[in-house]
Amino acid sequence: MMTGAQLRAARALLAIDQRTLAGMAGVSVPTIQRMEASGGTVRGVVESLTRIVAALDRAGVELIGDGLPSTGGGRGVRLKAPADAPGAGR
Repeated sequence: MMTGAQLRAARALLAIDQRTLAGMAGVSVPTIQRMEASGGTVRGVVESLTRIVAALDRAGVELIGDGLPSTGGGRGVRLKAPADAPGAGR
């Protein structure tokens, strides 16, 4: 599950605004605004959530959920190495 804070952090890592993310995901700007305003886990139409997560993944951001492996533990976001970077895919 994704939180509003994770979504905002993911955009910050990519240095993009809400309009850009909406275009990348094929959703409306108000959809991004509502999701980012969520206090906890983002709720919304499953298709919209899936599109946003996929767009972030394509852009190189991995969302980390509770209980999933990460160096810091807990929730967060991290940049993944581009597919064409040396050592990627190991």
